[in-house]
Amino acid sequence: MEFSLPPLIESLRPALPAEVPVYLVGGAVRDALLGRAIHDLDLIVPADAMRVARRLADQIGAAYYPMDERRDIARVVLNDAAGARWNVDFAVFQGKDLEDDLRNRDFTINAMAIAVQQPQKLVDPTGGLADLLAKRLRVCSPTSIQADPVRILRAVRQAVSLDFQIAPESLALIRQAMPLLKSVSVERLRDELFRIMGGSQPATAMRTLEMLGALPHMLPELAALKGVEQSAPHTHDVWEHTLSVMGNLQVLLDVLGPAYDPDQAANLRLGLAVLRLGRYRERLAEHLAEPMTVDRPAKALLMLAALYHDVGKPATQQADETGRLRFFDHDEVGAKMASRRANKLHLSNGEIDRLKLIIRHHLRPLLLVQPEEPPTRRAIYRFFRDCGPVGVDVSILSLADALGTYEASMPQDLWARHLDVVRALLEAWWEKPAESVKPPVLLDGHDLMETLGLQPGKEIGRLLEVVREAQATGQIQTRAEALALAKEAAGAV
Repeated sequence: MEFSLPPLIESLRPALPAEVPVYLVGGAVRDALLGRAIHDLDLIVPADAMRVARRLADQIGAAYYPMDERRDIARVVLNDAAGARWNVDFAVFQGKDLEDDLRNRDFTINAMAIAVQQPQKLVDPTGGLADLLAKRLRVCSPTSIQADPVRILRAVRQAVSLDFQIAPESLALIRQAMPLLKSVSVERLRDELFRIMGGSQPATAMRTLEMLGALPHMLPELAALKGVEQSAPHTHDVWEHTLSVMGNLQVLLDVLGPAYDPDQAANLRLGLAVLRLGRYRERLAEHLAEPMTVDRPAKALLMLAALYHDVGKPATQQADETGRLRFFDHDEVGAKMASRRANKLHLSNGEIDRLKLIIRHHLRPLLLVQPEEPPTRRAIYRFFRDCGPVGVDVSILSLADALGTYEASMPQDLWARHLDVVRALLEAWWEKPAESVKPPVLLDGHDLMETLGLQPGKEIGRLLEVVREAQATGQIQTRAEALALAKEAAGAV
């Protein structure tokens, strides 16, 4: 099977010690064989991995980072000829030799190696190439999953992203090992979950995990969503609706991504979304690529919010006098439930706050659609006053929520109005912030205390908010007008 390695390998080869066998392993080999883009390299050597990595970094002028001195793992960070950043990780054999190392890996398609000095020679002791050609995900050994239960999530993620089938015997081993997920550290489960959320098909992955019985062991509150019925215009129960929202969110993010593909926007609804919102694709990509913490971008957190946006519905379901099902305050209840799960996943405070805001306000854009008129400057101001930058996430999620509610029955005029509302919100945030999002400061607390003789306290904040909202709605424009309004609001003449 013909394959090609990144040109970076050629540039590194002369700087590697000729007397030490160096092997490229793992995902880079798999992706090279599949003709997929390769972004990072994993290299293994018989011994002294940190010394080999340090020598390489010194010779090519790259950055060197010891990753785990006890296990002899290091990283070299460099830029290639095109300016792209690469992580090149070095480790020692896990086992007595190369073949032992490969047999102890997770799946056969990840258990192949290429000698850097002989790049056309493939080392494949577990039949990974045959599985790759058959589009089959198979464990390297009967103990692979039990040895590291987080491989359950990794199996689903890789099968979904590669469009592979999990081999029946491997699927049986995964099912048997499911209770062992509780023994995995929270941090490792969280990191694998975020890789799924940031992947290309998170909804498919979550459906698969639910079918395998994984969710009670990692995200137990989601089990209650199954079978919770919803009245029209909803076409699904809460669980199926959630998966639909995740799927539609991914499609929207794809068609509004930085690389426009007209084939992705072939249907009328997506084409209209591109027409209305396409000019924000670069800004949206930057917003969602923002790292909340290392290796956890905002996009993955938004997808987690989509997964949890209706988690409060089972606890709030009630039927009115006509039999229509209602879910009053499910946004507030859901935000609290998601916050508790986020704490258990050891997310950062910033991530938890962002997740709560998205879920608490996920209905806001829909409320702005109901009047069948463009949102007022006051409505836009109040939306971003409450949401801040997260208003961007809320806006895009609301579109996916609408699609997941109506499915094929979505009225075209309603979809167009919803897109117009989101466009008005994004335009205000990115193009006209001084108009209705963040008006220029006309007064501060010191001015109010000096002019009105007030003491520090909540009244100062209230009056400043009155002034800001009046600016955002165009009622006042000058400092004199702001002072006059503050006096009036304070009850002074």
